Amino acid sequence: MTERILEPGATLGVLGGGQLGAMFAATAHRMGYRVAVWDPDADAPAHRIANYSFPTRFTDHGVRDQFAGIADAVTLEWENVPAELCEWLEGRCSMRPSGAVLRILQDRIEQKQYLSSRHLPVPTFAVVESAPQLSSAVDRLGLPAVCKTAKSGYDGKGQWVLRDTSDIREMEQILETTKPGHRWILEQFIDYVTELSVLVVRNESGSCRVYPVAENRHEQGILRETCVPASVPPDVAEKATELSKQTVAALQGVGVFCVELFHVKDAILLINEIAPRPHNSGHYTLDVCTVSQFEQQVRVTCGLPLGETRLLSPAVMVNLIGEDVQSVASSQGAYALHSTAGAVLHLYGKRMIRPGRKMGHITFTAPQAPVAVESAHRFIKGVLKTA
Repeated sequence: MTERILEPGATLGVLGGGQLGAMFAATAHRMGYRVAVWDPDADAPAHRIANYSFPTRFTDHGVRDQFAGIADAVTLEWENVPAELCEWLEGRCSMRPSGAVLRILQDRIEQKQYLSSRHLPVPTFAVVESAPQLSSAVDRLGLPAVCKTAKSGYDGKGQWVLRDTSDIREMEQILETTKPGHRWILEQFIDYVTELSVLVVRNESGSCRVYPVAENRHEQGILRETCVPASVPPDVAEKATELSKQTVAALQGVGVFCVELFHVKDAILLINEIAPRPHNSGHYTLDVCTVSQFEQQVRVTCGLPLGETRLLSPAVMVNLIGEDVQSVASSQGAYALHSTAGAVLHLYGKRMIRPGRKMGHITFTAPQAPVAVESAHRFIKGVLKTA
């Protein structure tokens, strides 16, 4: 035992109160811990199950002092929390992951430069701070290319695919109207075979647990489904696992991380992005792993031994996006879902439906992966696409 263990009854702080925070809080409660949630959105799902709720902005120093006084350890469910807040908190209690790691990962330029300097494979990229720099970067990288904001942006927001000169002109206009100091990253467009993700849990002593490699499919920049295990050759899965472990170790990260990878061809892999928290693509772990990604987050935050990552069944996780939730909630949709063997529904309790907003997910399980995939696709086509 190399670090202090927080016993049940301790209070765990979580920065961010969305569905990830709610799943963390529910798991922490099951394990005997109290939870303090800090999220500016008073309607965030995790607030409704927290022991202590702080629905105020992250710059509120009065709440910062209260939060630090209550929490015995702190974690996060959202990487856009101010890094300076995390650094201040870790001077007073355990912070998993650290503010230093967060600073690297919440800025796409810093992240890519850090990984590249450690000889970890990433797409070719260039820093863009002005329209002339964009033109120069396109000349160097070629088209197509992807331009992303250095900070924030998720689920396809804050990024543009540049395919021709009209796209470049449109992007230049956006750059010309952006506030000074705003940075962008231009990346080579990767025509990948599959997009993969790997959950890595790493503790203070450097011990790791890695979940099976998962395969992801997106629609309009938003994750639609995750299949596990990924349908890739064994050598690709092995390389993805090792590369993900090396990446988190290079960051000296402590916590739960998701490494998103492009499988380009053969066994060539490139790191797309890293999330310093549980991930949407890891929701299947709630239903088909002996220890979920959220229990791992509780364990690593409390200094407990890491759990095993055994997959009990193949699975396909399907996100319910926007109006999808109404399809599932209708009598016809609910009947179809609950008539499907191996289907497990998770609704997040978000009151407002918006296009592109993740409202819940369904995990489809089966003894064989093709059966789970067929079950998920039949439901998507029969229920979600016909609403």
